[in-house]
Amino acid sequence: MPLGQRERSVFEDHATPLYEEIVTSGGVSAADERIAKGGELHEAFGILVELGLVVKSEDGAHWRAVDPAAVQAQVVAPLGQQGAELIAESAHWAQAFSALSQAWRRSPGAVGGPFAEIRGTATIGTFIMSLVGDAQEEVLTAQPQYRRGIKQLNESVAHEIAALKRGVTIRTLYQHAARRGADTRKYVATVTAAGAEVRTLDEFFNRLIVVDRRTAIIPSHEGLDAAMVISDRSLVGYLVDMFERHWERARPFTSSETSLMRDIATEQRAMTIRMLLEGRADPAGAKRLGVSPRTYAGYVADLKNEFEVETRFQLGYEMGKRGISGRETDETGAAT
Repeated sequence: MPLGQRERSVFEDHATPLYEEIVTSGGVSAADERIAKGGELHEAFGILVELGLVVKSEDGAHWRAVDPAAVQAQVVAPLGQQGAELIAESAHWAQAFSALSQAWRRSPGAVGGPFAEIRGTATIGTFIMSLVGDAQEEVLTAQPQYRRGIKQLNESVAHEIAALKRGVTIRTLYQHAARRGADTRKYVATVTAAGAEVRTLDEFFNRLIVVDRRTAIIPSHEGLDAAMVISDRSLVGYLVDMFERHWERARPFTSSETSLMRDIATEQRAMTIRMLLEGRADPAGAKRLGVSPRTYAGYVADLKNEFEVETRFQLGYEMGKRGISGRETDETGAAT
């Protein structure tokens, strides 16, 4: 008799009480109608017999119980062995499919041609993890908003560490606001210790993942529930060039030098000024800085105190009167 979930359910619900009854009463009559074919306990009794938990008396008139400790190993050990064999076999199959996946992604018609759309956050996540899992040389990632769930970060760590061990180069770009997140800092510390590089930038940018400079994934115009997979080499090369330009201007995440943190604060202040002068609403301004609306409101309040005004209108007027645009840092950098 194969032992599966159904047999275990019958064992727990019916065979166990019957076994306890047999132990308590010293046995059960072989003529008991409950255990005979068609009886209410026939299946449960059959499992006890199959497992060797009950044996017939010498005269054949009764069934008596056997010590379960003598039986358990004979049942559990083979199941454990089967489980270990299945896990090993599944790993071999996964490796075999990985080779097929790599060949498929490198083909000209992969994911339906140079452009394809995938839908559903779970499907997108699975595709990305699989793509990173097959990376051979490089993974470039741009994450504009730092509030990635702890589950998502943990899943990313496992896949990225595995890629780094294979010799894959990983570079990730966040906004400055990511430095505020404890989970993100822990994630960054783990992957950088394994060889990855992480930097932050003041500007808002959209999500981007590029694997081996062959495949890029960007959000769909419909939102985060859909994504575009791009394998056109010219367009992928263009996206890589954009990433590299942002990367050169970004600041190392792991550095906490006073001068660097001061520069980051200056850049966030300048971007807040630009958001105000462009007339963006608080939610839009907060999103572009990668912070919560409450934090963004705090930035605005700091500016009011700095310019000694009470309203946003007064703040805009005062900045305009002084010729402040929020791009002074850029202009200084261009002059040098």
